[in-house]
Amino acid sequence: MASKGARRGMKSARKMMDKIKHPPLLKVIIPACQAAAAPPLGPQLGQRGIQIAAFCKEFNEKTADIKPGTPLPTRITVNPDRTFSIVTHSPPVTYFLKMAAGTKKGAMSGQETAGKITLKHVYEIAKIKSEDPPFENIPLQEICKRVIGTAHSCGIEIVRKLESEDYAQFLIQRKEIVAQQQEELKQQREAKMLRL
Repeated sequence: MASKGARRGMKSARKMMDKIKHPPLLKVIIPACQAAAAPPLGPQLGQRGIQIAAFCKEFNEKTADIKPGTPLPTRITVNPDRTFSIVTHSPPVTYFLKMAAGTKKGAMSGQETAGKITLKHVYEIAKIKSEDPPFENIPLQEICKRVIGTAHSCGIEIVRKLESEDYAQFLIQRKEIVAQQQEELKQQREAKMLRL
């Protein structure tokens, strides 16, 4: 039988667990013009006491001039009186890389090439990202190096020159490879389900 002191300690621990303090800054990626009360965004806002409908309306109005569905890293600052401020950044580097390469998926293994872009693409992406607050004081050359590093991790090759006919042929072959990989993944999942 637990002593009185231990029971009191458990009660105070339960009280502390019920009062979880969330940080005043929430970092999420929300598709432009598509903020909705559905998970995962709705519950995250609700936990911080933000009026979900008001937030969704304000975010969707703020991003109305951006292509719907574009992923936007968003910083939401929650004030003590439950008001909030929204700061949106440009889409992630991976989004720009895949758009420039004309591919929807990165490489599934380290050896394959998911797409190709030129050095001009790298420069343009770095130029856009340099306007984001986290990159304010970072030289453009350093941002370019980061973009190249991200491209390599996605399986996107950086080339000096890109011929449109050759690249169109590459994308057709790539589409076939991706379809084959997805079929293999589907078979692996089905085999796993049968084992359970």
